[in-house]
Amino acid sequence: MQIPNQPLADRMRPHSLEDFLGQEHLVGKGAVIRKMIESGNVMSFILWGPPGVGKTTLARIIANQLKRPFFSLSAVHSGVKDVRETIEKAKKQQFFNQPNPILFIDEIHRFNKSQQDSLLGAVEQGIFTLIGATTENPSFEVISPLLSRCQVYILNPLGKDDLIQLIQKALKKDVLLKGLKIKILEYETMLQYSGGDARKLLNILELIVNADISDHPDLEKEIEIEVTNERVSDKVQEKIALYDKNGEQHYDIISAFIKSIRGSDPNAAVYWLARMVEGGEKPEFIARRMVILAAEDIGLANPNALLLATSCFQAIHLVGWPESRIILSEAAIYLATSPKSNAVVQAIDNAQELVRNKGDLSVPLHIRNAPTPLMKELGYGKDYKYAHSYEGNFVPDDFLPKEILGTKLYDPQDNAREDELRQRLRIWWKEKYGY
Repeated sequence: MQIPNQPLADRMRPHSLEDFLGQEHLVGKGAVIRKMIESGNVMSFILWGPPGVGKTTLARIIANQLKRPFFSLSAVHSGVKDVRETIEKAKKQQFFNQPNPILFIDEIHRFNKSQQDSLLGAVEQGIFTLIGATTENPSFEVISPLLSRCQVYILNPLGKDDLIQLIQKALKKDVLLKGLKIKILEYETMLQYSGGDARKLLNILELIVNADISDHPDLEKEIEIEVTNERVSDKVQEKIALYDKNGEQHYDIISAFIKSIRGSDPNAAVYWLARMVEGGEKPEFIARRMVILAAEDIGLANPNALLLATSCFQAIHLVGWPESRIILSEAAIYLATSPKSNAVVQAIDNAQELVRNKGDLSVPLHIRNAPTPLMKELGYGKDYKYAHSYEGNFVPDDFLPKEILGTKLYDPQDNAREDELRQRLRIWWKEKYGY
């Protein structure tokens, strides 16, 4: 039997919502995208989610079910010229009462500002309905004028049941697999390597099957293919590059990078940084994650960390590649070697939980704003003590609602900087907060 040239993932691509797995919050009964399709009134929108969860497939299903002309561009390979040519093609589709075409742009976050600007007029004029797909937060990567004209829908990684169902469906319906004796003895390693990515999962299954076909070309002997955790692990390790291409390990690598910095290992941090640099990862993405880490994992243990990370994010926009890699390296090593504290995260988490449990407590009268005479008569701002009028620019007062007075939300951790803060808070507040 000859192995088909078309990959299994393409052969198994759904063509209707009934075959589409997962994303019930978007395409299930009564969900927003299903309602759009049923009404025939599809507005421009952006699908945000990890690889292999059905963004491209969903766009094609919408076009198929609504019988709309479908144009597709990849932001990796297309420029302004390609966008303008596609707009002209879409204009030629506008005649009589024909609904406007759908333009699908994969990885729309990779379009620069001028490329995104070139879409605005056509979206506003209804020349086409835009469906964008992105693995990055559109708030950071899509220009505001375009974002304001599109809804954003979030797609989730596929769950275990969805992925197992996908495998079983492939075994029963695929033109090649249904004619083979395949036993899935263990699913765990396949699911683990897939990371919720349907395309990657089918790639792994195909890899195992093709390996056995190559080893036993005479299928008349009806060999039995058994899929075990050990076999999957061995074959994937042999062909790991297959799953690296096009950034499919994007989330694993950035996770390793962040956890290495959090773990104070500059050697591991710069290694994972190099993996991203060599893989063509966007410098802005790396820098933005370091800004988040500086506040989340270092915080007040070293307040300069956030300043340096923010400066790194700004500097890479001023300096071209490959010099930007040096700036990223400096920031990564600085953050990795900084003392760590997540006290500021715990503080806001504690505060939000308190708000959810206690509701909207009243602001004490003495610290309320009093812009009108009536408010002053009602006691707004009365007896407020202006800190700068007192020695050391501090005076003990009550700033929390009376129901939660004395509640400690920020608890300094054990590092030199926050030890100083704890001592200062003890001097200021004595026993009030238990510092």
